Amino acid sequence: MGIAELITAERIALEPECSSQKRALETLAELLAAGDEGNGPGSGAIFEALSAREKLGSTGLGHGVAIPHGRLADLEAPRVAVLRLESGVDFDAMDHEPVDILIALLVPEAATSEHLDLLAQLARGLSQPDTIAALRRAGNAASLEQELVRRFREA
Repeated sequence: MGIAELITAERIALEPECSSQKRALETLAELLAAGDEGNGPGSGAIFEALSAREKLGSTGLGHGVAIPHGRLADLEAPRVAVLRLESGVDFDAMDHEPVDILIALLVPEAATSEHLDLLAQLARGLSQPDTIAALRRAGNAASLEQELVRRFREA
């Protein structure tokens, strides 16, 4: 399974008011929990998983990009959520730049190799300056989804 197959417009949010890393992770958790209708983990459990990983070290890659990620036992399949902020937030990134593009990955607890493979796909795709620029230019969730799917299918 590739990143392109996991991206959906329903789990993309553009330019919300977000003043901190904590609020960005809460928003991503809400996006990752969306559409479950009571099945699967709630946003609180997802937030805890993402926060626990951040405590081990920042997932900020640099150039305004972060890939928060985590694993949960009661998750059936991997999920991706995308958050693009109007103003970047401090994410303790290696280059100390604020983060305005966050792509969160959540995988089932037992999916260790799939987790690493999906993270590698994200890191490769988000290391391309033209990809980052295209994500910042996208005018709405649908165009951002199309851009992500196209670029990750090519990767």
